[in-house]
Amino acid sequence: MRPLEGVLVVSLEQAVAVPYATRLLADLGARVIKVERPGAGDFARQYDTSCGEVSSYFAWTNVGKESVALDLKDPAGARVVAELVARADVVTCNLSPGAARRLGLDADTLRAAHPSLVVAELSSYGEGGPYGDRKAFDALIQSEAGLVALTGDGDSVARAGISVADIAGGVQLQAAVLAALVRRGRTGEGATLRLTLMEALAEWMHQPALYAHGTGREPSRHGAHHPTIAPYGPFPCRDGAVHLAVQNDGQWRRLCGAVVGRPELAEDPRFRTVADRVARRPELHAELQPSFDTVAADDLLARLDAADVPAARTRGIGELTAHPQLTARDRWTTVPVPGGEVPMLRPPVDSDGWTWSAAAVPSLGEHTEPVLTWLGYTAADIADLRTRSVI
Repeated sequence: MRPLEGVLVVSLEQAVAVPYATRLLADLGARVIKVERPGAGDFARQYDTSCGEVSSYFAWTNVGKESVALDLKDPAGARVVAELVARADVVTCNLSPGAARRLGLDADTLRAAHPSLVVAELSSYGEGGPYGDRKAFDALIQSEAGLVALTGDGDSVARAGISVADIAGGVQLQAAVLAALVRRGRTGEGATLRLTLMEALAEWMHQPALYAHGTGREPSRHGAHHPTIAPYGPFPCRDGAVHLAVQNDGQWRRLCGAVVGRPELAEDPRFRTVADRVARRPELHAELQPSFDTVAADDLLARLDAADVPAARTRGIGELTAHPQLTARDRWTTVPVPGGEVPMLRPPVDSDGWTWSAAAVPSLGEHTEPVLTWLGYTAADIADLRTRSVI
């Protein structure tokens, strides 16, 4: 038995952050009913068409959910949602705070009617403050939180290659929901949970923020190389690149002696400490690079492993589904999506207390009729709702 079996989550969600949180809850056994707009649905469905008929974002964040298409502005659609909420354990929402209030789906209204309910709301910046009415998406939050300024090389800045603000929000929202459910199990009380994308990513930016606060200077940008440790980053080889992560003097000495074949380099006064190596990074790289230029990446990695110097291959994202470690550990499975099937990783945490099996990504409104039937609607009722375009 999975730990959240019997828990009903009703989610008024779109895009990435809240859908990712509820996908994680579904992985743990929750029944997640996703409420979408008739016709278009979650706009993330159309980001691209790399996964059958839906986008890669949508396929990733909606495994194992049920899709119900409802017009929330129609009184009949609002009544269906109210009936779902009455049966729910958790309601999650990333509608704007104003839109949720107009629909009567804000946390205060829902908790007043259902005190034991766990309601989790996510917004861009939260209410109040100078940004209270401003909309934001992942890349904008990356800019506001300083991640874009921190990422890049030299004078060039860059957005992180994944939607890290959305992921931060989704992970933290899921954790808060789980904590609220544990608390409810002990006290019988529900909870109102409010999270902003800005604060979710700001939490993850603590270390560079503390560095800047304590030193009075911004961490410098060095591409894929570490800003405060060296040699720590990718180095080209004959047929690719190997990413070094030399974090202490013992690893530095072994790199110089056992791998590069220049033990005297470890005692060079220019590079004796981590701070020295960072301060003279261009000189350091110039000394090391000739030893890597003619070596195949796999051969260099084998030598680094033998010398106990941390390193990894620098791979393209297209290689991930065939990564030898993930393949050997049987981490990939196949998940049905609208119009096809895609490879999908199993949840990263294994448990001896429950199992996980792949579930499908839903088509828009695929579960509308079964859910309405479960709520007690007759075939005639459902036909009437369809005729009136409520569903």
